[in-house]
Amino acid sequence: MQRDEKSSSLDVDVKTVPDIAHGRKGLGGDDALLAKLGYKSEFRREFSLIETVAFAFSIMGIVASVSSTFSFPLSTGGHVGMVWGWFIPCAFVLCVAASMAELASAMPTSAGLYYYSAKLANPKHSALASWITGWANITGQVSLVCSIDFTCAQMITTAITVGSDGAVVLGTGATYGILLAILVSHGLVCSFSTRILARLNLFYAVINVGTSVAAIIVLLVCSGDKKVSTKDAFTLFENNTGWANNGWAFLLAFTAPMWTFTGYDSAAHISEEVAGAARAAPIAIMAGVGATQALGWLILIAASFATSSVADLLTTDLPLPMGQLFLNVLGKRGMLAIWSCIIVVQFVTGAAQGVDASRVVFAFARDNALPGSRWWKQVNVHTQTPVNAVWLVIICAALCGLLGFSEAALTSLAGASVIGLYTSYATPIFLRITSGRDKLVPGPFTLGRWFIPIGAVAVAWVAFINVLLFFPSGQHTSAEDMNYAVVLIMAVFIYAAGSWIVSAHKWFTGPISNLESAPPSVNEKSSAQ
Repeated sequence: MQRDEKSSSLDVDVKTVPDIAHGRKGLGGDDALLAKLGYKSEFRREFSLIETVAFAFSIMGIVASVSSTFSFPLSTGGHVGMVWGWFIPCAFVLCVAASMAELASAMPTSAGLYYYSAKLANPKHSALASWITGWANITGQVSLVCSIDFTCAQMITTAITVGSDGAVVLGTGATYGILLAILVSHGLVCSFSTRILARLNLFYAVINVGTSVAAIIVLLVCSGDKKVSTKDAFTLFENNTGWANNGWAFLLAFTAPMWTFTGYDSAAHISEEVAGAARAAPIAIMAGVGATQALGWLILIAASFATSSVADLLTTDLPLPMGQLFLNVLGKRGMLAIWSCIIVVQFVTGAAQGVDASRVVFAFARDNALPGSRWWKQVNVHTQTPVNAVWLVIICAALCGLLGFSEAALTSLAGASVIGLYTSYATPIFLRITSGRDKLVPGPFTLGRWFIPIGAVAVAWVAFINVLLFFPSGQHTSAEDMNYAVVLIMAVFIYAAGSWIVSAHKWFTGPISNLESAPPSVNEKSSAQ
């Protein structure tokens, strides 16, 4: 794989970038800032601030994500796992989000995390840092698309089972078929123009918030006398993991919120489609994470009160225990009503994640870092979006979905997506507080003198959570319940490391400029008309 002849190595002094962000406003200022970063504007900037916030919030799909991962806190601590297994990681995730927001404000480009790593690393290791970050992020992005959509398929099979009173129980093959249908529909949606995608995210946010509030209310009100006491809701601990050590079992409850708190880097990856990106991207990251944390905690507190028997939920025949909880509280009709809304939330979450993943693939291909980059970096002339990259993501997610024929492998895929994403989050943050400490003058959003302690906490947390996610759910494991996350992550690592050693170190020098070879900016075209 060779570079385009007109491409050149990107050499940007990031200290000069914020001057443009502060000094110029509107599309011209955004495009000038992007040019200073080394890229020609190829998208229409049709995401407003509120739409960018809606995108970052919707991609975490709070009520659907809690419903998808409810089995983790149930087994790793019961009521304590639900309430405190969510609350404790929130402060640490905010540190990660704040550090990322500062970088997104200073360097608003779709390349995002791997671009930050390249600019903040020691020049000798810049390309390698960018390569590692990029592959880790793409691994997490694509596997997360699969995880979200497979869970959406499981939600649909749960509804079918409840609706038929248990007469119809779809197997793994049928679930995979539903997954493929969902992926194809997402491919079509993600191929829309930026303007349509921006407007859709407002709908995503409304249905997300509305369903979350509805779930909180019905769990608290409709559970009636079956609610547990306040003491039990906040302090009753049950270890159903198979681990003898209760403390370690409780730590595994962190898996659920960490799977939910992914994708908020999306605001950085769509920054080339956002007006006022240096300001909007960090606001979207912080607002999206904060709102998700608050709503998620309220949903889980309500679920804790409504759970009269943890064992009953863990032994349900339904694919997802949250479905059984709603069935216990609301009955068949009520459960199907709220569950239908949750399915919609999960569906739009997958659609938003598909957009995010496609922008990462596009950006990495734009820097000629992927096999077949010349195909994946193309922007459709009709929609002005990277349609080829969209369908590459869909195909790769469909292949990952084959792991669904093994429940252990599918569960491991969720862990692998978190490990991949958070590794890509932590790498530029680590470089920011080490080799890049004096290389960056922040944009409109800055952590000031707190960037080092906040960044250090963020990196330490990611290191801890990555190790945690490699452990199996029980102390004694077999092939059926082993955690295969290490296998999945190592497969990508071996490929990325092998390709680097064999050839990539000869031609990949990190982000490269496309200013000379790119056509006129779409925003320049609009202004000229």
